[in-house]
Amino acid sequence: MAFWKRPEITITIDYGQRAAEAEVTAARQVASELGIRHEVIAINCTPIGSGDMSGNDALKIAPVPEWWPFRNQLLLTFAAARGLVLEVTEIMTGSVASDGSHADGRPGFYRAMDAVTSFQEGGIRVTAPALHMTTSELVRQSGVPRDILAWAHSCHTGNLACGHCRGCLKHYQVTKDVYGVAY
Repeated sequence: MAFWKRPEITITIDYGQRAAEAEVTAARQVASELGIRHEVIAINCTPIGSGDMSGNDALKIAPVPEWWPFRNQLLLTFAAARGLVLEVTEIMTGSVASDGSHADGRPGFYRAMDAVTSFQEGGIRVTAPALHMTTSELVRQSGVPRDILAWAHSCHTGNLACGHCRGCLKHYQVTKDVYGVAY
């Protein structure tokens, strides 16, 4: 998303997910290579996490192993709060069509979050420009080169790719679809 849309500021949130260190490192590197200001917010939400991403037992209501209750709502709220301080007018997420397996990855959710944040002080808008695309389509649309995409960290279980979780398998499939080979 950063390569495609080139925002002035990117925000990465360490909310206590098991892969936070790798995600922050990757985001920092990509922002640096693109000349984009990078902000990091650290808020430990591990006690409310569920499943693969938190290291806690998955809740019975979890639709997928990496589900974290209200995760996108939390992340958008944290990003908007920081964005208000930074005087941003829009929070753009990298959600794609497959995120619709979660209630907070669907168009209705993003419309609702946009209504909530734009109603509040600062009038910050929430958008998800790639929500109608697959991840492979987003990568193709953005034109991101392999050396930048190689920084992406998709593992749900740790700072080193496990190669087996849904995030690792998706990363493998996307690089194969787009570039003809996987890393």
